[in-house]
Amino acid sequence: MLENYFPVLIFILVGIAVGGVMLLAGRILGRHNPEPEKLSPYECGFEAFEDARIKFDVRYYLIAILFILFDIEVAFLIPWASILKEIAGNESIRLFGFFEMLVFLGVLIVGYIYVRKRGALDWE
Repeated sequence: MLENYFPVLIFILVGIAVGGVMLLAGRILGRHNPEPEKLSPYECGFEAFEDARIKFDVRYYLIAILFILFDIEVAFLIPWASILKEIAGNESIRLFGFFEMLVFLGVLIVGYIYVRKRGALDWE
């Protein structure tokens, strides 16, 4: 059973090793001449005039969360669409697969309507 996971372990170890070699090579081969101009904060070519820790409006976070939510919903649709022919060809799960996705899309649409009615997507 564990021999099935051995290629995954090798893949992870090779990925970590390649990343480590790249970081180490950049550290060893890169130039190290920090200058005041190089270490100064850059913001559109002029000095920063406000504190970097200003509070953002909650709507930014709400839009980001909604984007992630609906993006994950679409990610659940892709595997279902890729096996749609198999679902349609199998008589025993044909209706189950159809109604399962119908319920899933129904919940998604109800959520979208709720968000729209609450004005979460309206920008002022």
